[in-house]
Amino acid sequence: MDRRIVSGLLGYLTLFSGAAMIPPFVLAACFEEVNGAATFLLSMFLCLAATFELERFGGLKGKDNIGVREGLAVTGLGWLLMSILGMVPYLVGGWLSPLDSFVESFSGFSGTGATVIEDVEILPRSILLWRSLSNWIGGLGIIVIFMALMSQFGRGAMFILQAEATGPTKERQMPRIRDNAKALFTVYVVLTCFCAAGYFLCGLNPFAAVNHALTTIATGGYGIYNGTVSEYGNVWLEICMAFFMIVSSGSFAMYVTAGRRGIKTIFKNTEFRVYLQIITVAALVVAVDLFIEMNVDIFTAIRSAFFHVASLSSTTGFVAQDFDTYPPISKFFLMMTMFLGGCAGSTAGGLKVARIILLFKFIASLVRQKIHPDMISPVKIDGRVINDDIIFGAAKFFFAVVILDIIFAFVMMFDGIDFINAVSVSVSTVASVGPGFGIEGATSTYALLPDFSKFFACIVMFFARLEIFTVLVLFTPSFWSGKNW
Repeated sequence: MDRRIVSGLLGYLTLFSGAAMIPPFVLAACFEEVNGAATFLLSMFLCLAATFELERFGGLKGKDNIGVREGLAVTGLGWLLMSILGMVPYLVGGWLSPLDSFVESFSGFSGTGATVIEDVEILPRSILLWRSLSNWIGGLGIIVIFMALMSQFGRGAMFILQAEATGPTKERQMPRIRDNAKALFTVYVVLTCFCAAGYFLCGLNPFAAVNHALTTIATGGYGIYNGTVSEYGNVWLEICMAFFMIVSSGSFAMYVTAGRRGIKTIFKNTEFRVYLQIITVAALVVAVDLFIEMNVDIFTAIRSAFFHVASLSSTTGFVAQDFDTYPPISKFFLMMTMFLGGCAGSTAGGLKVARIILLFKFIASLVRQKIHPDMISPVKIDGRVINDDIIFGAAKFFFAVVILDIIFAFVMMFDGIDFINAVSVSVSTVASVGPGFGIEGATSTYALLPDFSKFFACIVMFFARLEIFTVLVLFTPSFWSGKNW
C-alpha cells in the first residue's frame, strides 16, 4: 500500500467535492440566500483545507502505478470522505444535527434517497440543489465522474474503476480507461438534459425540472416537496418519470455500445429484456390486484402500478401514491422488484438482474448435468460463455446481500423496532431504495428511526453502494500492512 498515492488521489477528490458545491453557492448568491451562500462558502473552504492537508502527505508522480490495494483504498475512503464533506452544508447551515447531517449526506451519495428531513419544503433552494447533486454525483459513481473530468489518472486506474463498478462483470467498451469513463459520463449528462427537458415540457418549473432530473437519472429519488411526485398529480409527468427511471435502470455501458453500433444493441441485450419483462409482469399483477381488492378504476390502477413498479425496481423511490396502503400481494411484488433492482452497470441498486439470470442459468446447467453426467453445459448470456468465477461471484454476492439484510434487521430489532418494520427497512436500505413499508413507508422518513439504527443504516448504505466486498476488504488488517503504509 503506497500512502503517498492514496493521499494524493484523496486530495483530488476533496477538491472535486468543493467544486461540486459551486452551483449551490451561485444559486444561493443569486437568490440572496445569505445563510446559504455563507454555508457553502465555508464548506468549500473546508474542502480546500482538506485538499492541502492530504496533498502535504502525498501526491502523484508521472510514473506512479496504482495497484489493487491503492484502487480499493481510494474507492472506499473516497466515498467515505466525500460523504463526510457532503454533510457540512447541512450541519453548518443549522438544518440538521451531526448524525442526521451524516445520514442525509450518505443517503444522497449512495443513491438511497432516504431522508431524515420531515419537511423539505422549508429548506432553501441551495440546500435542495445540493441534495439533488449529491444523488447525481453518487449515481453514476464519484470515481467514474472524477476520472472523466481529470486529464490524467495514471496507470492502474482500472483497479479503481472496477472497485466502484456494479454488477457481476466489469467490462469496458474502449481500450483506455479515461475514454471509457468519459463515454459513460457523456451518456449520463445527455440523459439528464433530456430528462430535465421532458419534465419542463410536462409543466415543471426549471428549478423543479433540473432537481428531479438529477435524482431520476441517478435513481436516488430526492425531491423538493414532501410528497415528491404526488404533489403534482400530473399523469404525463408520471409517465415521463417512469420512462426515465426505466432507462436509468439499464446499463450505461450498453448505451455507450448502442451509440457506436446502433440502437438494436439495446433490444438484443438479454439482461435489459429480462428486466423489462419483470417490471411488465409485476405492474400487471399490481394493477389487477388494485382493481380487484381496492376497487380502483382500471386506468388509475395501471397508472399507479406502472409508476411504482418503475420507481421501486429502479430503486429511485419516487412516490405518486401511498403504496403502503396497497393489498398484501401488491406489496409483495413491489418488495421483490426493489430487492432485484435494475441492470448491472446502471445507477439502480438492488441485487441486479444479471445476477438473477446467471444463478437461474447455473441451476439449469446443474440439472442438465445431473441428467447427462458427461454433458458439458456452459452458462451463456448473449452468446458468450460466462466464466465460472463470475457465476460463483454472483452466488457469493447473493449470499452476502441476504446476510446484510438479516444483520441490519437484527440490529433494528435490538434497537426497539418490531420484526416487520425491521425487515422492510432493511430490504429497502440494502437495495438503496429509500422508502419502503411500515415505519419507513411511502410517506415516512428515516427520522422515525432510533439514533443507533440511523448510524448503522449509514454503514449498510456504504456496503450496499460499493457492493459489500470492496468495503469488507477495508476491514481486513492484512490489507493495510506494508512498508509504505
